[in-house]
Amino acid sequence: MILTADYHTHTKYSHGKGTVYENALSAKEKGLIELGICDHGFNHPAFGLRKNKISAYVKDCIDATLTTSVNVKVGIEANIIGTDGSVDFSSKFYDKFDLFFAGVHKFVLNKPSGFFNLFCPGVFNPMFKNKPSKRVVAEQTKTYINVIKKNPVDAITHLNFGAFADPVEVAKVCADYGTYLELNSKKVHLTDEELSKILDTGVRFIISSDAHSTNRIAEIALVEEMVKRLNFPLDRIDNIDGRLPNFRFKRFKEGK
Repeated sequence: MILTADYHTHTKYSHGKGTVYENALSAKEKGLIELGICDHGFNHPAFGLRKNKISAYVKDCIDATLTTSVNVKVGIEANIIGTDGSVDFSSKFYDKFDLFFAGVHKFVLNKPSGFFNLFCPGVFNPMFKNKPSKRVVAEQTKTYINVIKKNPVDAITHLNFGAFADPVEVAKVCADYGTYLELNSKKVHLTDEELSKILDTGVRFIISSDAHSTNRIAEIALVEEMVKRLNFPLDRIDNIDGRLPNFRFKRFKEGK
C-alpha cells in the first residue's frame, strides 16, 4: 500500500508547525502527487484559519505547487457547530477553496445546539467516564447526517473522535452522497468492530496523516496496522497505489 496523496495536513495558519511550502516539500520528498492543506475552520478561536488570511493562504498553496511540482490543494477542515448540520464554512468562500472536510472539535464557537449536544457530551462524558446516552448518540448521529446532506463535504474527518454517533448510519449517508470517510492515522477514532460493520455500507475511504508537523506528512502507520489486522479491502481506499479521489466538492462546484 503506497500513499498517493495526503489531503489532511495543517500549517501555521491554524494548529500546525510548518509553512505551506514546508509541508509541500515534505510531501515531495515522500513521493506524493497531491497534498491537501486543510487548516482548521474559522470558529476555532485559538487555532482557526483567519478570514483575513485567506488570500495569503491561497497564494502560498499556488506558490508551493509551482515550486515543488506537488499539486497543493487549498482546503479547510470545517468545524461542525450545530445539530442542524451547520459548519463554519459557507458558500461565499467556496470559490477560494479546493477541499471541504468537516469534523467535530471541542473548543469551537458552537451554536447553542452544538454546545449542548456536541461540546458538553464530548467534554463531560469522558471526564466522568460516562457512557453516552441513547439521546446523545441519536443527536450526534443526526448532526453528522445533516452535515453531509446539507453541505458538499468531501470527507468526514476522524468520525467519533470526541463524539458519539452511530458510525454505520453516518457511513450509509456518506455512501449515498459521495462523501468519503477518513481513516485518520493520527488517532484511533473507530473500533475494529465498527470498521467491519461500516464496510458493509459501501462507503469509500481516504487515508490521512492529520499532520500538524512536517515530519508527519504521509505518516500512515496506524492505518497500515489496521489494514493488516482487518484484511481491509484496499480497493475501497481512493488515495493509495496511484489512485486519486473523486471529490464531491469539486463536482459540486462544476455543477455535476
